[in-house]
Amino acid sequence: MANLNLYGRVIITGQIRALSGLHIGGSTTALEIGALDLPVIRNQVNGQPYIPGSSLKGKMRSLSEKLTGAPQNRNIGGIKIHIAGGDARDYKSKEEYIRVGQEQYETYWVNPVFGVPSEIGFEISGPTRLVVRDIPLQPASLEEARGRLDLPYTEVKWENALDRVTSAAVPRQIERVPAGAVFEPMELVFSLFEAADAGRLEHVFTALQLVEDDYLGGQGTRGSGKVAFEAITLTAKVGAAYKQGETKAVGSLAGLSDEDKQGLVSWAQSQFFSNGAG
Repeated sequence: MANLNLYGRVIITGQIRALSGLHIGGSTTALEIGALDLPVIRNQVNGQPYIPGSSLKGKMRSLSEKLTGAPQNRNIGGIKIHIAGGDARDYKSKEEYIRVGQEQYETYWVNPVFGVPSEIGFEISGPTRLVVRDIPLQPASLEEARGRLDLPYTEVKWENALDRVTSAAVPRQIERVPAGAVFEPMELVFSLFEAADAGRLEHVFTALQLVEDDYLGGQGTRGSGKVAFEAITLTAKVGAAYKQGETKAVGSLAGLSDEDKQGLVSWAQSQFFSNGAG
């Protein structure tokens, strides 16, 4: 990673619309009578729900690992994930770890796009390319529903867990941001450190499509967490002067084809690596 050069960044903005109730869990500060079993995470300053950047990025990475077949080779807190090279202690020699780590870094694009730990013991082509910001709620999107909500900005969904032997129901309360809520501004920042990064830009949109066809947050297999990414725009910030380049509108992910994603790659190449760029 010697002579690291930042060619610029692509700023991806847009909004996230909840198509079904959205539950991204928070924690209760104290045990209270009548407290919700599963509350949502809220901004501690204004009390509004938000989507943590870590939740969106983590879901994007998890689904991308499955799509690419990246080996689940690293145990972090009892959770298996993919990291190039996995755990150095699993290898017979340092040389083998470096060889496998470098091969996996190049083979599985989740590594350069979403990042690897700083303590890896081999050379990589650049740091994490993708930064994902926290996304605040747009309160105006819930204005019409406000009088029907159970709590400020949220609904309470009752669920029952059934005992398979006695059929006894154990109810629980799940707090959700209701369908129709809009979170904005969504901001993803993609940095380019080498020419190959222009080609990696399309993977960000593949990962977003994976989330859109899956779910965000918890309780997704029981109906929660369907979202849509809308009003997406790309803006280039180019070269040593970090000057603003072109802006490109994408709109929604619905119908975004492989050809369209290749068009985004060509746009990035023209912004950062054509003659005179920077």
